[in-house]
Amino acid sequence: MIIREVTDHLDRNLQYTYPPKRIISIVPAITDTLYALNLHDNIVGRTRYCIFPKEQVQKAEIVGGTKRVLKEKIESLKPDIIFAEKEENTKEIVEQLETDFPVYVGEVQSVQDVYKLIGDLGDITGKQEKAKDLIETIQQRFNALPTAEGKRVAYVIWKNPYMVVGQNTYINSLLERLGFVNGFAKYEGRYPVVAEEDLKEAKLDYLFLATEPFPFQEEHIPAFTSFLPNTEVRIIDGEMFWYGPRMIEAADYFQKFLLQLVK
Repeated sequence: MIIREVTDHLDRNLQYTYPPKRIISIVPAITDTLYALNLHDNIVGRTRYCIFPKEQVQKAEIVGGTKRVLKEKIESLKPDIIFAEKEENTKEIVEQLETDFPVYVGEVQSVQDVYKLIGDLGDITGKQEKAKDLIETIQQRFNALPTAEGKRVAYVIWKNPYMVVGQNTYINSLLERLGFVNGFAKYEGRYPVVAEEDLKEAKLDYLFLATEPFPFQEEHIPAFTSFLPNTEVRIIDGEMFWYGPRMIEAADYFQKFLLQLVK
């Protein structure tokens, strides 16, 4: 048995048994990434929101959600390490779990943070080569994408009130990577609340209505075009803005999406 010490993305030190044989992830994108690193036999617990990869996740026990976990269930699974993320999970959950188990907390606010997280997950679990291959595959796919060439955009995640993606978020970083300019990147807060007047003043080329967390659909488009006559309003698949191995599928989606926009 090897006891190893690592520092997570919040500069917290933790010790764990290396390589971990029993892993719990309470972050959907991290769960997906761990499966992509070929850790199928080691993942013993996940949240109900960890839905990818669809068949494999069924073998892992559900330990609650991302904001509330079942402590007794987690205790019964006796994990060697638990993976959390600063935005997805609460400080209270981490503090509750770290009294009994090593909890590694990631923080993803940019595309570069994703590459770091994948590399760190590979290092922690002894899957360094798998992690390196995954990073290189994602980078190659994204490097081949066309660009939006500075078109101004807003990415709407909620209605009543309207909420958009702002600064220091993975989604904002991804939009910039695709060549867009986020009209609300300089607003205060990571997910600012905006009014119709804010959307008008942003002088947007495109308005993206995400299918999650609020399930925007085509029926919601007219409400926006009524006060944004010069802005193209589009439904966009929110799952394509998950980080990790979903980024490979997302590259195909963005390829088609961007080509449609420039027609």
